[in-house]
Amino acid sequence: MNMKKSLAILLLLSAHIAHAQQEWKIVPGKITSPWAEKVNPANPLPEYPRPQLVRTNNWVNLNGSWDYAILPKSEQTIPAATQGKILVPFAVESALSGVGKTVGKDSVLWYKRTVSVAAAKGKNVLLHFGAVDWQCTVFVNGKEVGSHQGGYDPFSFDITTALKKGAKQDIAVRVWDPSDEGPQPRGKQVKNPHGIWYTPVTGIWQTVWAETVASTYIAETKQTPDVDKKSVSVSAKLENMQPGDQLVVSAWDGSTKVAEQTVTTNSEAVLAIANPKLWSTANPFLYDLKYTILRKGKTIDEAKSYFAMRKISMKADANGIQRMLLNDQFVFQYGPLDQGWWPDGLYTAPTDEALKFDIDKTKEMGFNMIRKHVKVEPARWYYYCDLAGMLVWQDMPSGDLGNRWENRPGIYGRATDKQRTAESESIFRKEWTEIMQDLHNFQSIVVWVPFNEAWGQFKTKEIVEWTMQKDPSRLVNTASGGNFEDVGHITDLHNYPEPLMPHPDMFGKTTVLVLGEFGGLGLPVENHTWQEKNNWGYQSFKNNTELWNRYAEFVNRIPDLITKGLSAAVYTQTTDVEVETNGILTYDRKEIKMPLNKLFELHQKLYSNPKVKIN
Repeated sequence: MNMKKSLAILLLLSAHIAHAQQEWKIVPGKITSPWAEKVNPANPLPEYPRPQLVRTNNWVNLNGSWDYAILPKSEQTIPAATQGKILVPFAVESALSGVGKTVGKDSVLWYKRTVSVAAAKGKNVLLHFGAVDWQCTVFVNGKEVGSHQGGYDPFSFDITTALKKGAKQDIAVRVWDPSDEGPQPRGKQVKNPHGIWYTPVTGIWQTVWAETVASTYIAETKQTPDVDKKSVSVSAKLENMQPGDQLVVSAWDGSTKVAEQTVTTNSEAVLAIANPKLWSTANPFLYDLKYTILRKGKTIDEAKSYFAMRKISMKADANGIQRMLLNDQFVFQYGPLDQGWWPDGLYTAPTDEALKFDIDKTKEMGFNMIRKHVKVEPARWYYYCDLAGMLVWQDMPSGDLGNRWENRPGIYGRATDKQRTAESESIFRKEWTEIMQDLHNFQSIVVWVPFNEAWGQFKTKEIVEWTMQKDPSRLVNTASGGNFEDVGHITDLHNYPEPLMPHPDMFGKTTVLVLGEFGGLGLPVENHTWQEKNNWGYQSFKNNTELWNRYAEFVNRIPDLITKGLSAAVYTQTTDVEVETNGILTYDRKEIKMPLNKLFELHQKLYSNPKVKIN
């Protein structure tokens, strides 16, 4: 390339960046995190979004400035005129989107953008969405290429046949999201935010990207470790395989190959891992994986992944009380309830550094577990948990509320199941299945939580047994905080503010006992709150010293509960969220209300209890 042409391209790129920066600005009026000012509107969240299936060549990030329009729900046609610019992948209600508008059930949100994606002979082009809340239809050059329901799972469309000659392609996305006025999973989102319920999130909220692949390619992988057998089962979903094609799967410890197997189309390989290095909270070792499709000895497609050798199980201790074990050892699990919300991006962290920050700080505080509460994070969040040795309990995002809640185990006559419609049940089953499949390879996840505090809880026994059958490699927390039924691995009590536990003699012989939520100690910090007054916590304090003393008192009670049978506890919560001020960190992540070093030291006494002996 000659110097004149290089200079022209550089000037064009500089003009594009300057134009994007000039057009976009954060919606004023709310606090922001330190990373808001680091958002590059010309290239937001540029990191490769799929760490468990990596092909770093031939992909393009489509985040950035898109045109948008909010129109009546009846509008089915791609609008010719739009209403402004929106910064993808930040939800339209968020400050970082540059829009800050509510959509609601009677309207739809349209996105439009012209992108540079060229078709190549013998190649396929895939259009990927990390997550879109909730129902969307996608058009390429005016042609509908697919639709999707589900706010928390990634999806893709093969857009090859819809592409025009040349590089310029027009993409349009139509999104409808009824928030809490529909039956779909929506977590903490409500039309009128208050208390523990937060601002709606509509539209694209994770990375959009395009990828050029071979016509025969690796679409999905699945890795399941078996510590007892010293092996890992691996399989892949392969598209457009031809007779005679082979899949070679190899496992690596750094640059050393430790296992390899060649299988035929869509077969499962079982790789023996001699002297396995076990993944733990103290030593989160990860093996690399390589998947290769061979055709007559020639590589057609190749992708990289990784796995961990770890085991989560339950077993009775010397007193006959069931304990949760990691790699056959009792490890008390203690962590915060993590909502995963941001004052500037709502569901979406401003930058990748911000996404990792909460995990790093949680680790520095001396926690070894996070309960991801009625929300699903981008894949990179779980990747960072895998790297950090952070255990994760993953909730199913709740929805279709309305049944009665009984928060005390062993009480009959109050709890009711939600009588869901056939549509509502189908939506739940489909999205829960997708979430479990999409997150299966992240071995930091050790517990699935299908229901929380009876929010939309239905057909409990059937759903829990179905969840256990779908993934026998993890434990299932039937109903965090009630309604309780005799099914699943865990009995999970919620109690505010002080730490308590289910009675071990009544419930500990057959299930693991955990305290799924407690604490909620609130402290609003001036200039770091979502609103100036009327902030809320389960129990409020006037200063940091009062807060620390109460928190330390609670944590000092827990070792006695561990001795009696408690296997885990979850403190509410990591950060403040909107009007809730019961976080250890403020909502903007600029203030930590209790000293990190003192928290770390205090928590260490929870992880070594010589009185707990496993048979």
